[in-house]
Amino acid sequence: GDALGVRRDRTELRTTVMMVLVARRWRALLDEHLRPIDQSTARMEAMAAIYASPPLSPQIEIAKRLRIEGPTLTRMLDGLEKDELVERLPDPRDRRTKLLRLTDKGEQVLEEIFAIADGLRMKLVDGYSATQIDELNAVLADLMGRLDTGL
Repeated sequence: GDALGVRRDRTELRTTVMMVLVARRWRALLDEHLRPIDQSTARMEAMAAIYASPPLSPQIEIAKRLRIEGPTLTRMLDGLEKDELVERLPDPRDRRTKLLRLTDKGEQVLEEIFAIADGLRMKLVDGYSATQIDELNAVLADLMGRLDTGL
């Protein structure tokens, strides 16, 4: 028998561990390369979500898109706003709601971030065909969908 009392197929165990390790290592590598420009993957995610959302989206919508709690996003936005990368504007229909947009400086910084991320991603997936990349994106999107629905 096995120490945990349950036999697990090595492939299943490997998939579980590899998903965690790949995500963690990719994030760490990106953070390491973004540090010289005083940015991070967390900032990249927040700014990219604001950029990709309809203009002047409410803060709660951005938090949902990022799959994080409101207070976590609030702390992130405090720093982005201090650095003049993001603007929070009052919603004329509801004073409690803040609408978000990137500043011009924020768009420039996001471009720099993407340039760094693009270079690293291209090295990471070098040698994979366009079809393989499409398949990878489809699998990752499907997994995210399954996670979002709570399995």
